[in-house]
Amino acid sequence: MKNILKAVVLLLAVTQTASAQSQYQVNSPDKSLSVSVYLKNKALFYTISRNAEKVLDQSALGLVRADQDFSKNLSLLSVSKNEQVKDSYVLQNSKRLNHEYLAQKRIFHLQNAASKKIDVIFQVSNDGVAFRYYFPDRDTDTKQLIEEKTSFHFFANAKAWMQPMSVAKTGWEATNPSYEEYYHKDIAVGTAAPTAAGWVYPALFNYKNTWLLVSETGLDSNYCATRLQQNSAGGNYQIGLPDKREAYTGQNVNPESTLPWYTPWRIIAIGSLKTVTESTLGTDLAYPAKSNINPANFQMGKASWSWIVLKDNSITYDIQKKYIDFAADMHWEYCLIDVNWDRNIGYEKMKELADYAKQKNVGLLLWYNSAGEWNTVKYTPKNKLNNREERLKEFARLQEMGIKGVKIDFFGGDGQSMIRYYLEIFEDAAKYNLSVNCHGATLPRGWQRTYPNLMTMESIKGMEFITFEQVNANEEPLHATTIPFTRNVFDPMDFTPMNLSKIPNINRKTTNAFELALPVIFQSGVQHLAESPEGMATVPAYVKSFLQTFPASWQDTRLIDGYPGKFVVMARKAGSKWYIAGINGEANAKTINFDLAQYQGKKATLITDGNEGLSFTKTELSANADFKISMKPYGGFVIVVEQK
Repeated sequence: MKNILKAVVLLLAVTQTASAQSQYQVNSPDKSLSVSVYLKNKALFYTISRNAEKVLDQSALGLVRADQDFSKNLSLLSVSKNEQVKDSYVLQNSKRLNHEYLAQKRIFHLQNAASKKIDVIFQVSNDGVAFRYYFPDRDTDTKQLIEEKTSFHFFANAKAWMQPMSVAKTGWEATNPSYEEYYHKDIAVGTAAPTAAGWVYPALFNYKNTWLLVSETGLDSNYCATRLQQNSAGGNYQIGLPDKREAYTGQNVNPESTLPWYTPWRIIAIGSLKTVTESTLGTDLAYPAKSNINPANFQMGKASWSWIVLKDNSITYDIQKKYIDFAADMHWEYCLIDVNWDRNIGYEKMKELADYAKQKNVGLLLWYNSAGEWNTVKYTPKNKLNNREERLKEFARLQEMGIKGVKIDFFGGDGQSMIRYYLEIFEDAAKYNLSVNCHGATLPRGWQRTYPNLMTMESIKGMEFITFEQVNANEEPLHATTIPFTRNVFDPMDFTPMNLSKIPNINRKTTNAFELALPVIFQSGVQHLAESPEGMATVPAYVKSFLQTFPASWQDTRLIDGYPGKFVVMARKAGSKWYIAGINGEANAKTINFDLAQYQGKKATLITDGNEGLSFTKTELSANADFKISMKPYGGFVIVVEQK
C-alpha cells in the first residue's frame, strides 16, 4: 500500500512539474542543436535552434484520427528525462559502410480532452532532429488517421529547393505520381507548389548559414507515405496525405491501424551544407534489417542496359547476348533486360541467356510491370506480381532460372495499401534471393536498410528523359548538380547515368567528363550505366579501365565543395582508394580549389575534358595542399587516389 501511495505522489509531482514548466529542451550531444517543445493554447509546438540562433520558427505538432483529435485541447502528463540513444550498423547500400548514431531522446506524454493518450518522441543528433508519434493505448478496433498537423515553419528570408508532387492518374498512361519532376531551385519559402499535390521529400532549405533537409523514414505498412502541402503561408509547410486515388486496387489510402501505433519518423538534417549532404539520418532512424533477410545474399554492382539508348526493339535474344558480353568485358556484375522480354525472348530462351551469363560471371535482372488497376501500361510481364500466390510462384520460377533480381515499374502512389504492396514485394523477393529495383516509384525512405535486397529506386527524373526530349538534355547540368543535395542524400537513386558517346536525336549539353563523374557522385546499389558497346569502343583505354574497376559500394563519402544547381565536388572511398569527382552545372568555366595534402605520398590520376569536342585527357598529379582544377562549362572530372 505504501509503495502504491509513493507511486501516486511521484506521478502527481511529475505531472505538476510538467504543467508548471512552459518549455522543454532536447539538445544534440554536442549542444549545437536545440529543440524547444511547448504547449500554447493547449496545442503542441516546437522550434529548433542552431548555435543558439533559431532556424525553425514555431511549428505545429499533432494528429487527427477519425475518432479522436490529438491536435488541440491537449494537456501534458509528463516528460521523460533526457536519455542517450546509440546505434551502430553496417550498410553497404549507402554513402558510408559503418554507421554510428548518437542522439539525445525525450518523450512527451500527452492526453486530449477525452483523456486519450499520445506520445511525441524527439531524438536530436549532431546532424539533425527526428520525431514521431506514438499511441500507447491498446485497442483492437482499427483507428483511421484523417489529418497530420505536423509543420515546418521556415523564416521568410529562407530559400528552398523542392520537387513538385505530380498529380495522381496524370502523365503517360496515367502512371503518376512517380517523383519525376524537376526541382524548383533557390525559390522563396512559401512559394506555392504548381499543383494541389504539393511537394515531395527530401525538401532542402537554406536560412542564413544553416541548411535544413526535411524528409521521413521508418515507414512501415502501418502508415502511408506523406508529402508537404501545396500552400505554405508565411513559410509554414504542413505535412499532407496522399490523393485518394493513390491506392492499391480497392484498398485504403490514409493510415489505419489498431493500437498501439507508431508513425514514421519526421527528420530534419541540419547544419552546414557539408553536414547535411553527409548526413545518414534517413537510415539511422530506419528499421534495422529484417532478421530473415541475409545481406550476404545480395551483391551491389554495375549493369549494362540496352533499353536506355536502343529502346523496345533491343529486347531480343541476340542483342541481350551482346549486352551480356558487354557486361562481362567491362567486369560489371549485371545485365538488365527490360520490357516485353517474356514476349520477345520467352522464359525458356531467357533461361539459356541466364546460363550463358553465368558462364561469363554476369547476373541477369528482369523487368516487370507492377500491374493493377492504377495504370494502363501494356508492357509485359504484367499481372504476375500483384497476387501474392502468383508472385511467389513467379519468384520461385526466376530463382530456378538463375535470375538475380527484378526491376518493377509503374507503381501507383503513396497510399498505405500501396506502401504495403512495396514491402510485401521486398520480403517475398528476398525469400528467393532476388534483389529489387523499383521504377515509376515513391521515395525509398530508408527501406534499403530494412530490406537489404532493395538495391535502388528511381524516384527521380533520370537519364531516360534525356533520351526522350532535348529540353531534358538542356536541364541535365542544373538537375544533376541539385540531386546530390536533395534526392540522393539519404537513399539510393537509379538515375541510370553516364552516356559518353551519342544519344539518338539529342544534342547532349554535358561533356564526357561530366558524364564520367556521375556514377561516382550518384549513389545506387546497382548502377545501370547508359552506354553501349559501340560507345565504349570510342573512349580511351584509360577511361574504359576506370569503368572496369570503379567500385559498386562505398566505405565513406565527403562533400568537398558545392552549391545546389551550380556545382558538386564529392569524394568517396572504396578500399584503399579515394574517388574524387566534380561536375559543373553552369554555362561558365569554374575553378575549384581543394586540399590534396591528406593524400601526400599517394598516386593521383586526373581524368577530365580534353580540348576538343567530347574528348578526354589524363594527368598524373602531385598531392599538395592547394590543388586547383578548372571545369569546363557543363564539364567535370574524376580523380583516383591510390597507393603508388
